[in-house]
Amino acid sequence: MEAPCQKIVWDVLPAIRAAIAVELVRCGVSQVEASRMLEIAPSAVSQYLSGKRGYRIEFESDVKHSIELLAKDLKDKKSINLVKRTCDICRQLREGDENQCPGPTDAERCGS
Repeated sequence: MEAPCQKIVWDVLPAIRAAIAVELVRCGVSQVEASRMLEIAPSAVSQYLSGKRGYRIEFESDVKHSIELLAKDLKDKKSINLVKRTCDICRQLREGDENQCPGPTDAERCGS
């Protein structure tokens, strides 16, 4: 039997980190800088981008939007609590707080 905490540690958190890393790189941040922002190894970012790690969950609507906003705040060097924001996204995902509203455009996400 897999405990919910195991699922979060093995699947959910890596998927959230992967989605943030992908969004950062999509917005023009280097892999090395993304690793610094996320406080993870550059090799982890590389594995996230290649789909070798953190690929088990696809995010939609509100959760995806929250990930995009977090990536934008990181890119814009806003002072944030990364752990709290990641926990908020995880909680949002677990609560099933998804709806079908459209997300922002690439320009809006990346702060252009």
